[in-house]
Amino acid sequence: MEAQKNKSWISFRVKPAEYEKIEGHFLKSAYRKLSEYARNVLLQKPVFIKYRNESSDQFLTEMLLLKKELNAIGNNYNQAVKKLHTLNHIEEVKSWLTRHETLHENFLHLAENIYSRLNEIHRQWSSE
Repeated sequence: MEAQKNKSWISFRVKPAEYEKIEGHFLKSAYRKLSEYARNVLLQKPVFIKYRNESSDQFLTEMLLLKKELNAIGNNYNQAVKKLHTLNHIEEVKSWLTRHETLHENFLHLAENIYSRLNEIHRQWSSE
């Protein structure tokens, strides 16, 4: 109760267009409450603005897709290796290797795609 007695209220009216402009600036800021944002603006304190880097958003999206694909291939590969450990005869091992050749090729192809995409992104970012 005592802390509330030491606070003062400031209240004022704005036109709808002014409010939209203020709200637009507030929504771009890092503050959760309009009162926090307004207090910092009125006291001429630094205002923290959210900054979205579109290229990093695109990078993150692509990396998440690649991660999902790698996880799927990794799971398949782990299952295949577990199966390999249960095989007893050389003929079974040869058969297993032939059946899983495409899995190995897919994995290498995806790893190559990741590498080339990372190089492309690195070139784009370093040229800015």
